[in-house]
Amino acid sequence: PTSAQVSVVPHSGRFCYTLDNDLLTTEQRQFYEDNGYLLIKNLVSDEDIERFRKEFTRICKREVKPPGVMIMKDESLRSQFGQSEKVVNKVQDFQEDEELFRYCTLPEVLKYVECFTGPNIMAMHTMLINKLPDSDKQTFLHPMHQDLHYFPFRPASRIVCAWTAMERAHQDNGCLVVQPGTHRTTLKPHGYPQWKGKTNKLFHGLLDEDEKIPKVHLVMEKGDTVFFHPLLIHGSGINRTSGFRKSISCHFASSECHYIDVKNTTQEHVEKELQEMVSKKYNTTSVELKDIWSFRARLVQGERINL
Repeated sequence: PTSAQVSVVPHSGRFCYTLDNDLLTTEQRQFYEDNGYLLIKNLVSDEDIERFRKEFTRICKREVKPPGVMIMKDESLRSQFGQSEKVVNKVQDFQEDEELFRYCTLPEVLKYVECFTGPNIMAMHTMLINKLPDSDKQTFLHPMHQDLHYFPFRPASRIVCAWTAMERAHQDNGCLVVQPGTHRTTLKPHGYPQWKGKTNKLFHGLLDEDEKIPKVHLVMEKGDTVFFHPLLIHGSGINRTSGFRKSISCHFASSECHYIDVKNTTQEHVEKELQEMVSKKYNTTSVELKDIWSFRARLVQGERINL
């Protein structure tokens, strides 16, 4: 069984995946309906992006230590460097870092988010990704996956990810790769890929990937932002350049969404892994998945109803 069978079917009507709004054109709504993503050019300013970059560096150098933040390192480089930009591949759960969390409150981002979630908006999951140069080990080839695999809340159609390129993203430095239209499918079983060497924590991928479904590489300029559905199958390629490819993202959800029990579903092993990581970090014996998400979540617009 997959937990996506719980309240995953959107309401009937011409537009199932967006709400009526004064911002998106009919063409944009139809594009998201058909493809499961929508790219908005030049949405976030250079000034904001440079502020996020500076804060990321400060976190890497431990000049600031925001509570709750999870600093994820490349397992294959962990022994070579201390804690620096050269080894930190992701800063996750930055909801308590006011400088990075500004991203989740930017009016230019939220006005688009509202088209998918409605007016009561929670920031549920935050990440600044630092894709390291990685020409041979393939450590940062993020396997194709669906983000809903990680989320114990529904309905899926009221969840959206905003993902902003912090520099030009293209095939050579491992831009996002999407399979258009796969947001119409169900949640599929995920697990760790069978790769040689070390794989990074929680980099799960589809256990049975359909290679026949066409893939689109999303070439994006600095400040471009893509909004996509949590069932859209996507991943990212290897960074074959000598630079670091950064992006900042947040998964938003309507505060009217509700938590589900993932026991006896394909998501159960994610729950266990996450609980183990949190228990180890905070030295606790047991922690509920719902409590982990309640801690991560912050209201950014409207009122907090369920989540």
